Amino acid sequence: MKLNRERKNSVQKVFLSVVLFVALTMPNTTMAQNSREYIRKTISQKGQCRNVAITNFGGSVMLYGKNGYAYKDISPLLASKIKNLATERKYIDDIQLTNTGSWIILAEDVVWYDIPAGLEKQLKNFYNLGEKITAVTLNDYGEWIVVGTKEIAASSYKYINWLKDGISSYGNLRTVHMTDDAIVAVFERGFKYGGETPQSLIKAIKEADFEVYKVKFVGKSWFIASKNGKCKYYM
Repeated sequence: MKLNRERKNSVQKVFLSVVLFVALTMPNTTMAQNSREYIRKTISQKGQCRNVAITNFGGSVMLYGKNGYAYKDISPLLASKIKNLATERKYIDDIQLTNTGSWIILAEDVVWYDIPAGLEKQLKNFYNLGEKITAVTLNDYGEWIVVGTKEIAASSYKYINWLKDGISSYGNLRTVHMTDDAIVAVFERGFKYGGETPQSLIKAIKEADFEVYKVKFVGKSWFIASKNGKCKYYM
């Protein structure tokens, strides 16, 4: 597994700050609606989707099959990295994307852009220890979680303890996703949630007719999926 960091220049920082200011004053932007609508239509066309990345105003991505993908309104750099990995037939397990433009691609090569220094350090530490990364998540407040086959690291011990309690109660951790105001973790025999988690998402996980391995949400929009791409969503 290789680790690759993409850098952001000062011009891009100013641009993203302006975008964030405008987007915060218009939370239900046309961009978000259009990108999610595109993803919904593509899921319907493909008949499957094993993972997504959705934001309030930073575009959307979907992954299907082994190397299939679709996206709308994401940064050119992220789009290029997704295309390159797919062309090289490298399996993309997950993409984490924040409203402010930070992202991580979890694949054979772990690639990231503008993530917190502590998270970057931990990704490198896991790599140096030979620890396979099975899940990673972050939000716009600089909080993050990295899950390996043996270890869990996070920006705060409260998340580590919270996840370990879940493992004790429900078995191995399958996935975890956090936003600025909520968190959901899925285990072998159950799940945990906290903060402003959408009630419709909680209901969907409880009533799913498949084993949930992936969970993504932002605001009231959400997505859940099995290993083989069977999914439910509200976007």
